[in-house]
Amino acid sequence: MTAGIRYIVTVVAPKVCAAGLVLLGMAACAPASGQTAGELMRQAETDFLAGRVEESMVNFDQVAQQRPDVAPQLWQRGIALYYTGRYAECRQQFESHRLVNPADVENAAWHFLCVARSDGADAALAALLPVGRDGRSPMPEIYEMFGGRMSQEDVLAAAGDNARGQFYAHLYLGLYQEALGQTAGARESILLAADDRFAAAGGYMHGVAVVHRDRLDP
Repeated sequence: MTAGIRYIVTVVAPKVCAAGLVLLGMAACAPASGQTAGELMRQAETDFLAGRVEESMVNFDQVAQQRPDVAPQLWQRGIALYYTGRYAECRQQFESHRLVNPADVENAAWHFLCVARSDGADAALAALLPVGRDGRSPMPEIYEMFGGRMSQEDVLAAAGDNARGQFYAHLYLGLYQEALGQTAGARESILLAADDRFAAAGGYMHGVAVVHRDRLDP
């Protein structure tokens, strides 16, 4: 879920498509009655990052319905499903995303979070998705933490003094701590991840941290 990545999808353009046009990584193919999948995706992301999570879900779902061929790539939809409490669908989204992005530690982490919400942390651990090599720091350590094999302190240490690494360490520490019921620590970690100094380093995922922060109890 590296911020800024959009998947380029190659399709055979039907007659209603503007062949050769690509918007947000999706072929600009509009049904006769409405927006293209790319336009819907852009609006969904805008709504989500503005805190209009429920509204964003409408367009994320429309993208998945319009373009079932790219639905597994929609990790942004999976995150929105988490925040709208649709945990079974959230789990399914990240299980399908693994088929197109098998080395992504973040995908396994969000799958864990969805399962933890619906079935508890022990079930989430048992269902932890395998991943390939994710070379982003400190993703290997984050994965080991979610697997119960590495301490939270080790994750922070692995992040070093790199802003991007620190951001991801704080974000996934906070999400993991929340899943385990460590409320105070989770709040502190999420507040750190949502700090403005990490906006450039975190990209879209920094926006996720801000949305999470804004939904915390006062």
